[in-house]
Amino acid sequence: MKYAVKYLKNTFYPLEVPDTIHIEDGQMVLVRTEKGEEALKAFIVNSEIAKLWEKSNNKPEAFKVIRTLSQRDLQTLEEIKKEEVTSFFKCQALVQQHNLSMNLVQCRITFDRRKITFYYTAPERVDFRGLLKDLTQVFTRVRIDLRHIGVRDETSILEGTGVCGRPFCCSSFLRKFATINVKLAKDQGMPIAPGKISGTCGRLLCCLTYEYSNYIEAAKGMPPVGSSVMTPDGLGKVCYLQFLSGKVAVKMEDGKTKEFPKSDIEMVDADVNVEIDVPVLNTYTDDNDNIDIRQLEDDKNSSTGNV
Repeated sequence: MKYAVKYLKNTFYPLEVPDTIHIEDGQMVLVRTEKGEEALKAFIVNSEIAKLWEKSNNKPEAFKVIRTLSQRDLQTLEEIKKEEVTSFFKCQALVQQHNLSMNLVQCRITFDRRKITFYYTAPERVDFRGLLKDLTQVFTRVRIDLRHIGVRDETSILEGTGVCGRPFCCSSFLRKFATINVKLAKDQGMPIAPGKISGTCGRLLCCLTYEYSNYIEAAKGMPPVGSSVMTPDGLGKVCYLQFLSGKVAVKMEDGKTKEFPKSDIEMVDADVNVEIDVPVLNTYTDDNDNIDIRQLEDDKNSSTGNV
């Protein structure tokens, strides 16, 4: 396996190249996919990556190369891209005409123009029989596919840049979406505010799961916030925790707050006359956001895997 192409959601697929076809790095080729004929850019695969890929048990099935694209094919490809835009707006107008509760996301037309796919999101099941009937009148002699996807799927195919400054995980390397809930953010001491913990898709950030196990491991041996502890400087109450540094902030009886390594403190059964404020990081707060925090969690419309 020497060449590969990037397809939906930036997934790499190996190429099956006939001996009669010569390909160069970066050249556009016509390949046969499960959706039909598609024009994609071929890349040379690093030899070490190719070895690892060959040993993998879950590598994508190879696409067969039909031919390299000629100058005329490239012009056809440009025409198809323009058709996708006009077809998108035609379908969108019909959706509005039928007053359907669906958000059109993208239109894709195969290179052979035998199939046109409309991706859409919807809060619930949509009866689009009337819409499909009208679409068959507008787009004749072509197979029409109306495909319902989740909001996470929508973001993955549209692509973009996250708050971290890097391309979306879902459109670069993430293949399966893990179930995410607000507890993940709370346990990591993150601000429970929609703008801080949600992505472009309107759901909780996928990266909340990446370091969660590290936080759980770091939390072992940590005393709960509000518990009475004995420190090298005397008695106090735990007011907040620094999981990754392994330090515990304790409010002393004199009102001062000091940090100690968790190994230097010991929980005690004593009534320490100290009042602490529960930090905002560990409470649910949406005073500045008119949104129910539970709406950020995954549901049946978050991801369908139907791309």
